[in-house]
Amino acid sequence: MDPDAVDELGAAGESDEDFDSGVTAAGRVPHGSAEDPLVLDFSANTNPETPPGVTRVYEAALAAARSYPSDEYYEFRAAAAEFVGCSARQVIPTPGGLPALRLAVATTVTPDDDVLLPAPSFGEYAREVRLQGGTPEFVPYDELLETDPGGVALVIACSPNNPTGDAYDPNRLRAYAGRCLDAKTPLIVDEAFIGFTEQPSLAGHDGVIVLRSLTKLFGLPGLRAGFAVATGTHGDRLEAARPTWGLGTPAAAVGAHCLPQESFVTATRDRGDRERRRMRERLSDRFDVFDSDAPFLLLAADDSAAVDDVLETVGQYGIAVRDARTFRGLDRHVRVAVRLPYENDLLLDALDV
Repeated sequence: MDPDAVDELGAAGESDEDFDSGVTAAGRVPHGSAEDPLVLDFSANTNPETPPGVTRVYEAALAAARSYPSDEYYEFRAAAAEFVGCSARQVIPTPGGLPALRLAVATTVTPDDDVLLPAPSFGEYAREVRLQGGTPEFVPYDELLETDPGGVALVIACSPNNPTGDAYDPNRLRAYAGRCLDAKTPLIVDEAFIGFTEQPSLAGHDGVIVLRSLTKLFGLPGLRAGFAVATGTHGDRLEAARPTWGLGTPAAAVGAHCLPQESFVTATRDRGDRERRRMRERLSDRFDVFDSDAPFLLLAADDSAAVDDVLETVGQYGIAVRDARTFRGLDRHVRVAVRLPYENDLLLDALDV
């Protein structure tokens, strides 16, 4: 490259110090998940079961992993498109939901842009905005659809919302997506947990970038498989910017295997609905429990000290729950996953409810 061109780029952009400061300020975001395999983990909201045949498909794909995968991912795209109801060409394969988020934010946000974010909600949204030099503008999550999407670079919604668990009314969300389109403001909708509900996806809606993952619904957080869905210019940008061979051969094969498993998804939803209702009823004797459409429940304790007591108590039983005080605006809350019936009984007994 011409040295003069390098000088021009440097003069027009941020200094190295400004860039480093912005990256450092973004920091890391706390998450659930217990690394100890002996701990019964209620801190991460993943399906405790996986579809039948996953091990066989994964092992069969290992031999093919000795070669680079096809960067087109035809089979994975087709399965994903059928699953969410869009065109295969609108599917952007990614190694999980977080890379889909990074790709979406990186292709829509530039330095000094304002971005509307729900709160409390997934902390990675604000981090990704800050990494691009943007400014998060926090809005109560249940008021997000009442905001004016004009004058900002991007709006992000999470439905069902993490950590509260409630989903937006699909008609209101679709209407808001239309308002964003009219304002020429892209809308990212994180649908990480929508597979646990009967709600329709916004995949394929003009102006919307949908984020999906195999982590939660199919119980495969370590596989790192997911995708984004976008149309028009947004889809073109995501396709152009996505990393080459971003999805490993085993992940693509397992994903294509899992996504058509309708009976597994139905059984997961039914079990989750039953167990969530049962747990909510029991837990309400001790906590204020948020309404939820997701595979987890947000609990409000009496105060922050009561949260410490909960964490210590369940820890003595070899159980981990999510300290939700790390979410913006929450100061006396814990989040618990909805797992298998016998596992849920162990948590309820440990909490003496």
